[in-house]
Amino acid sequence: MAFSSSFRRLFAGANSLSSSPSSCVRHCSTLTSPRLFVSGLSRLTTNEKLQDAFASFGELVDARVITDRETGRSKGFGFVTYATIEDAEKAKKGMNAKFLDGWVIFVDPARPREPRRPQQETPQSYSGSGYTTNKTIGWCK
Repeated sequence: MAFSSSFRRLFAGANSLSSSPSSCVRHCSTLTSPRLFVSGLSRLTTNEKLQDAFASFGELVDARVITDRETGRSKGFGFVTYATIEDAEKAKKGMNAKFLDGWVIFVDPARPREPRRPQQETPQSYSGSGYTTNKTIGWCK
């Protein structure tokens, strides 16, 4: 009996929380930028196909599929930029978990690019005789 009353109290409390205005902050996503990250793209999706798919939601500024530098093939994700945040919100709601070129795509707010750390070169010992010292293997030519 005590379990059912505490369960009822917990359930009633959950209902009262869901009607509060602060719950919308947790469950409703509001964009802070008109730029969207699109993942799950097919390897066949081009910039033009991405632009055509997202153009119906508002004024599209840019649609870009990210490609590999060496092969030129799609990496499976891209970015879409709108003129206003409202257009981006409509596109996010309209295109999230939809099919594009036979693949299900996911639309999320784009995060700012993180700065890259400078690459540090690993110094190798040089003995002057044409051999370098590799500390894990030993001597190698």
